[in-house]
Amino acid sequence: MIKSFAIAVVSAGVLLQSAAIAEQAPLRIGLVYCFSGPFALAGAQVDAAINLFMKRHGDVVAGRKVEIVRRDTTGPAPDVARRLAGELVTREKVDILTGIDFTPNAMAIAAVSTEAKIPVFSMNAGSSAFLPKAPYGARFSFSVPQQAVPLASWAASSGIKSVYSLVADYSPGLDGEKAFQTEFKRAGGQIVGSVRVPLNNPDFGSYLQRIKEAKPDAVFVFLPSGGGDLPVLFLKAFNEAGLSASGVKIIGTGETDEVSIDALGDAALGMVTASHYSAAHESELNKAFVRDFEASTGGKQRVSFAAVAAYDTMAAIYKLAEAQNGRLDPEKTVELLKGLKLDSPRGPIEIDGSRDIVQTIYIRRVERRNGRLENIEFSSVPNVPATEAR
Repeated sequence: MIKSFAIAVVSAGVLLQSAAIAEQAPLRIGLVYCFSGPFALAGAQVDAAINLFMKRHGDVVAGRKVEIVRRDTTGPAPDVARRLAGELVTREKVDILTGIDFTPNAMAIAAVSTEAKIPVFSMNAGSSAFLPKAPYGARFSFSVPQQAVPLASWAASSGIKSVYSLVADYSPGLDGEKAFQTEFKRAGGQIVGSVRVPLNNPDFGSYLQRIKEAKPDAVFVFLPSGGGDLPVLFLKAFNEAGLSASGVKIIGTGETDEVSIDALGDAALGMVTASHYSAAHESELNKAFVRDFEASTGGKQRVSFAAVAAYDTMAAIYKLAEAQNGRLDPEKTVELLKGLKLDSPRGPIEIDGSRDIVQTIYIRRVERRNGRLENIEFSSVPNVPATEAR
């Protein structure tokens, strides 16, 4: 009788808890990202990381069931991104906007966030222009200057005396160009030339001929990665132009990310890049993350920076919702963001007073380990602000 009564009490408690969750409106997260087109692999990373986070931490936070409402930008398309974000706010009544793949899309979504007074968290866009236009925004990815400055410092201290700069002609590329050149010259290096290439179908051959004539020690490159083909096309053209054979080095940021590295092939061996994440990062937290991520995708995906940013963004959303008893009040969320700290697979991260990310930047070299290409870290710079060298 006592046992039956205890079971009845427990059952009633479970029912009451379920009813309480049901009474609260779901926490709706509007996810705007590229899930099709040339950069669909990055979208697949985001999906898999969010699914892994919710598998580990559940789909209820602070009594509210979490719902992900996805929208596909298909690529850099600010008009599409603005329309999708607007629909998520007005029709779907989302509590927060996130995803944010390319900088042009980020700027469009920031305008929607500002008008609606709704939080917006970037999982990718690396331009310095984003947060000044997003008063309810935060960045959980990286900024290009955050990577370019440590890379320039390393290059200058590693015997590289002259560099030719080649960047994609859009906001993040211009950020990278300025940051790298400023720091490299400050450290005593010489910039022997600079070129900006279009995002669509650049003729790398003509640019590389100019670089060959300049005879630099290295080429600093910034090209959008995350599954796009520009890094692959560049490396192929670089080798065909004979630059690799003549001893010119390639240094960059995310060009060798894990989504692209297999397509680059052995031609990428020895490339040095600076980034905030490598799947080969030696920490127990990251080893477990990589293991669970690859298992959850059936071994079909390798973990990249897109995945870790999505995972950390979800961790932040849960933490902020818990701190507000399930709400995401825009003004309160902005205040709670400042000083927010998370233990991430990439290492410790913090959101500073400008709502931008502070994190460790790693200098890595492409090596073959355990039968596959990896970005092997050999140096690190802790606590690098995203606002570095703006």
